[in-house]
Amino acid sequence: MTVGHTSGTLGSMTAKVTLSFSDETLDAARRSAERAGVSLSAWMDQAARERALREMFAAHAAAVRRAGLDDEDAAYADEREVEMVDEALFGKTGRRGRARAE
Repeated sequence: MTVGHTSGTLGSMTAKVTLSFSDETLDAARRSAERAGVSLSAWMDQAARERALREMFAAHAAAVRRAGLDDEDAAYADEREVEMVDEALFGKTGRRGRARAE
């Protein structure tokens, strides 16, 4: 925690750093912070946190795919197979008696 006059206003923040941004980026961030009703610092903190989480989740998803644990394609294939069986047994309306959305 930063010690001094900022300790009461920073709350749970643990570091105070100096960053450089292009004018365009800073203007966009200020507008976004204003729309969200938060300070520029709070908005930048949230944006950085969201970016880090997206990168972490993307890396995890890539590792799952590399490990062959991604079953999404198999699930879609199973769903298509169920639809084909339903159509063969119950016609175009399927087992629920109404037409499927294409």
